[in-house]
Amino acid sequence: MKPLSEKAARFTESVIREMTRRAIQHGAVNLAQGFPDFPCPREIKEAAKAAIDADINQYAITWGARPLREAIAAKARRYNGLEVDPDTMITVCCGSTEAMISALMGVVNADDEVVLFEPFYENYGPDAILSGARPRLVRLRPDAGGEFHFDEKELAAAFNARTKAIIVNTPNNPTGKVFSRDELALIATLCQRWDALAVTDEIYEHILYDGCAHHSIAALPGMADRTITVNACSKTYSVTGWRVGWCLAAPAITAQVRKVHDFLTVGAPAPLQEAAVVALNFPDDYYRALAADYLARRDFLLAALTAAGFACYLPRGAYYILTDISRFGFPDDVAFADHLVREIGVAAVPGSSFFEDRREGARLLRFAFAKKMETLRLAAERLRRLATPA
Repeated sequence: MKPLSEKAARFTESVIREMTRRAIQHGAVNLAQGFPDFPCPREIKEAAKAAIDADINQYAITWGARPLREAIAAKARRYNGLEVDPDTMITVCCGSTEAMISALMGVVNADDEVVLFEPFYENYGPDAILSGARPRLVRLRPDAGGEFHFDEKELAAAFNARTKAIIVNTPNNPTGKVFSRDELALIATLCQRWDALAVTDEIYEHILYDGCAHHSIAALPGMADRTITVNACSKTYSVTGWRVGWCLAAPAITAQVRKVHDFLTVGAPAPLQEAAVVALNFPDDYYRALAADYLARRDFLLAALTAAGFACYLPRGAYYILTDISRFGFPDDVAFADHLVREIGVAAVPGSSFFEDRREGARLLRFAFAKKMETLRLAAERLRRLATPA
């Protein structure tokens, strides 16, 4: 047999999704994969059912039904401060995952470089490889208070004439970091200096704590035409299985993304696009309640993990807690995650999956708190079975 794909050989299957399979196998509480175990809003379920009953069951326009594109544009103007033409600047995709790979494949050439902040959401590394890019890594490091920052000189050194793009995820998975406006302004300056694009994943834009504010880099001066903004319904409306996402970009970039999207997936589910229109028109009270509910979950799990002996990094956004497991004495994160799911009955994600060199994350574990409070209470009860670290 001739050699198989060298690209595919450079990464593994998703560790996050594997931990969900293992949670099912062992009857563990799944705090690994980031999806809610509580219902999505009733209004959008009713809208989806109504769309199916109305026989909106065939292909929508490849790059998105017009009512959804108009709703995306209206919300981007209202919340993100972006002026987006629904006809030429929006591509509706099968979730933000497809939006990200379609965007990168639409703009990246072989041997271009893409800057990634590390630790990174595990899809970004394979996305860069599949699009033909060479990843350039910039480390996010925790300060004494447990909040993550990057070194400005290290970031500047990562840019060069071969840099095609930088991927920014804010709020960040897995660290919970919310990039400040000043940090985004620095990134914008580097993008303009090196004629690079910013590809920004803003899927957790409404899940913010402690007075943090969300900023879209596309709204900064000089960035409207060199930013690809990725988002989806998944996290904000608790419908991760619906796979309705989108990316916003200048018309020339959008034309490229649409071509790739068309031949990857053709289009997102038509009746669920109709329901997404209803979701995107929710009032501001919905988003305030969403953040408040997640704050209560964050604080509960943070206390439970700390009591069980974990050293926790405080997330300012998204719905994950990254922890240091050094005090437990296991050889690495994979061994500890295995013990946790088998013997304790709680599934988490080994931190090594968020690093190119897996040794760098060998002392880390990520827990998701997008769960019902009774689920989190059960997890807390099981975590008490851990031997108290020395």
